Amino acid sequence: MGGLPTRDKLMIATVGVCLAALFYAVLGLVALARPERLLADFGIVVGGRDGRNEIRAVYGGFPLTVAGLLLLAQFGSAGPREGILLSLAVASLGMAAGRIISAVMDGGIGRFPAIFIGIEILLSLGIASGLLK
Repeated sequence: MGGLPTRDKLMIATVGVCLAALFYAVLGLVALARPERLLADFGIVVGGRDGRNEIRAVYGGFPLTVAGLLLLAQFGSAGPREGILLSLAVASLGMAAGRIISAVMDGGIGRFPAIFIGIEILLSLGIASGLLK
């Protein structure tokens, strides 16, 4: 993307980071509101108070924090912007890598985990596009 004008780079960076923030925010809100439903398509049954608590923490609170950090990096003052974006891009890619490793170890992968490999790779690229700014 080196040949793109600065204005185009800024637009790509803003759109990529904002779409990733939106995804993480929606994931977090769904996890907080309907923890039992969130993992049902993956064949995971969440039962009891402690199970809902775990889903709300890991799939609710953490993604909402990621969304907030992405927005801070994109629209906040200079500060730790590059570190935030790089860390979250690599973390998103790490989720995809974990799914791929699991698929190899398990001898296959289901539909929803496979879809999320693509989503997580796209999230990583979208977040990393913020480094173009």
